[in-house]
Amino acid sequence: IEIYSLHVDCKVTSRFAHTLITSRIVNRANDSREATFEVELPKTAFITNFSMSIDGKVYPGIIKEKASAQKEYDTAVSHGQSAGLVKITGRKLEQFHVSVSIAAASKVTFELTYEELLKRQLGKFELLIKVRPKQLVKHFQIDVHIFEPQGIRFLETDSTFMTNELTKALTKVQNETKAHILFKPTVDQQKINPEFDETLLNGDFVVRYDVKREATAGDIQIVNGYFVHYFAPQEMPAFPKNVIFVIDRSGSMAGRKIEQTRDALLKILQDLRPEDHFSFITFNSKVVEWKSTLLPATAENVASAAGFVQTLSASGGTDINHALLTAVSGLEKAEGLPERSVSMIILLTDGQPTSGESNVEVIQENAQKAVNGKYALFCLGFGFDVSYKFLEKMALSNGGIARRIYENADAALQLQGFYQEVATPILKKIEMQYPENAIEGLTKNDFKLFFEGSEIVVSGKISNELDLLPVEIKAQSHSSDLTLKEEANVKEKEQVFQNQSYIFGNFIERLWAYLTIQQLLEKSISAQEEDQKTLEAQVLELSLRYSFVTPLTSMVVTKPADQEQTDLANKPTEAG
Repeated sequence: IEIYSLHVDCKVTSRFAHTLITSRIVNRANDSREATFEVELPKTAFITNFSMSIDGKVYPGIIKEKASAQKEYDTAVSHGQSAGLVKITGRKLEQFHVSVSIAAASKVTFELTYEELLKRQLGKFELLIKVRPKQLVKHFQIDVHIFEPQGIRFLETDSTFMTNELTKALTKVQNETKAHILFKPTVDQQKINPEFDETLLNGDFVVRYDVKREATAGDIQIVNGYFVHYFAPQEMPAFPKNVIFVIDRSGSMAGRKIEQTRDALLKILQDLRPEDHFSFITFNSKVVEWKSTLLPATAENVASAAGFVQTLSASGGTDINHALLTAVSGLEKAEGLPERSVSMIILLTDGQPTSGESNVEVIQENAQKAVNGKYALFCLGFGFDVSYKFLEKMALSNGGIARRIYENADAALQLQGFYQEVATPILKKIEMQYPENAIEGLTKNDFKLFFEGSEIVVSGKISNELDLLPVEIKAQSHSSDLTLKEEANVKEKEQVFQNQSYIFGNFIERLWAYLTIQQLLEKSISAQEEDQKTLEAQVLELSLRYSFVTPLTSMVVTKPADQEQTDLANKPTEAG
């Protein structure tokens, strides 16, 4: 079985990435063989299309409601015979895998399309392409086209498998608003060693970039009546933070995990600013406060905290409830905190609550009542024994986010990286306001906190014939209350994309659908049961209308009649 051509074609238009992967395979054997198509794609992406064509006959993947697809599938296949086609394979990726039997000398072409909105983190957008052909490929090519009307501020490529020889196969052409990256290694350049047919191409191919930002009230782009508004203010003073780290030191954290936690906390301590206040709570079945109140991050206090962190050891049970309530009351009773500041709790745990209150629903309720919208709660789940669903619901109900920390060599870096994302709050209570009677389907437009290095994205449909789209942003900064205003000329904005040949015409509408689905799914995590049903119905309707494989849809992949007939591709979620 030979993959004679593999092409990754990626078009990024105003952060919205559309990736098409085409693999052409020929069976050079004298009898039928199994041809496999395996792609790792970002977890944040949605698959939108798949097909295979065998000797000219096309077998398309069809997106249906998950429940009905599952029913059909169960009827077609006796239970448990064939696994789903998609599974999570790591911190950032999931894998799509399909195989089909093809006759001697036959050819098959696999095509997979997926889309995602690139999310700005720590000041850059990252496009991740996983490369793993497992054999030398005669025609191998990656094309990345980027068009950013705001202008490209910087652009870099990075790869885990580059050699001097392979670098010659990489070209980058760039002007003010556009870039084209081409990676096209010959068979000889792909070889680890000229003597053997082993490939070097195994790992990540990454493109990172950021855009220029001129306008203070962000940047508005409009195509076919849909708008997207990007807002990422720069060079504003940070709010002082009041942060309590709540660290699990139960028995299951013993060994590598507690070591990595110590390493990360020591680095994080160095990153605190002098105007920040902080404290630690550690817990197993007992809850221990490092100090009875939050302390300013002076050199002396940071050094004393580092001494404490170095003594952390792990044993015993897990009383998450008591630890969280202790943290909240620590923030409640703290004195001398700066008036304009941001208070947050960062919880790190690797297991289920086993001591004290162990019913997760009660813990969620207790936390929400105690936090009462005043603080942001961030939940980090270490490894796979945590109930991620529980942590995610608790964080989203309390103005924070959840993140899984993978038990890899780089766990300490993952922890640090997460801290860096939330280290610099520069705005609170952000409201993005648009004319009420003129916009439909507006995505989330009020945000508790804005952290430097990230970006706020709002999208919607301009309902009537507006000539000007006025926007107003209200927010609190460290020094004052802000009101920013901007007016977008609809016709002028539409013009920007008019003559760009390689843009798929309705990309802002698809961006809007993608963003709406992601936000509805997030909302349903912390919603009451009745509301959950409504939110899921909306997700299903949009997923079917725009053909996205989301947690509520499945793609049914049909094969030639003489083979196991159907396979299902479902969207895995972090909460499982």
